[in-house]
Amino acid sequence: MNKQQEQLEALRDIRTLMERSSRFLSLSGLSGVVIGSMAMACIMIAYRFIGLSPEEAGYHKVVMEDHERGGHLVTLLLADFGIVLSLSLVTGCIMAMRKAKRSGLPAWDLTTKRLLINMAIPLVAGGIYAIILLYHGHVALVAPATLIFYGLSLIHASKYTINDIRHLGVAELITGLVASVFPDYGLLFWAFGFGVLHVVYGLRIHHKYEK
Repeated sequence: MNKQQEQLEALRDIRTLMERSSRFLSLSGLSGVVIGSMAMACIMIAYRFIGLSPEEAGYHKVVMEDHERGGHLVTLLLADFGIVLSLSLVTGCIMAMRKAKRSGLPAWDLTTKRLLINMAIPLVAGGIYAIILLYHGHVALVAPATLIFYGLSLIHASKYTINDIRHLGVAELITGLVASVFPDYGLLFWAFGFGVLHVVYGLRIHHKYEK
């Protein structure tokens, strides 16, 4: 019986080592909560710039009208989203490195590189597509498009990290598709996808893997 238990423990150790070498396990649940909170704050600031309340539809019409008058609303919104994106990336990286250090895992290795490459391909394509939409004046479809491509990037990269990332990716993808049907409320869907879903995901990861 003792010999059988030793064999089972040895198999568990081998499995753990294989997972550590093939999957990025340093994602921080709390970083998801922080990033989600920043995303919701970003949308609140965006509505302030636009001059509408969240329940009012047609934010994209106000943006286009301001652009046609030579206003700076587009620049303010891009700065708002750009700052939050930069802070989110820095926060995610710092908290992932801290978790890796606490867990005795490498913060940068071949698995991390594969994860980032697989995420970057759909994200870069989505960013280019969003710029094309803006160029042609399809402001209403930018928020849904970013959600869809972000969801695809998470699904594409999930094989190199925890399976929960795939679930988040599917949820982001569905949110983006629904947002495409109701483009007048794209910013609210964006707040739900990048804000609420990230907070829920972060809390789930924290309670599942970090407590």
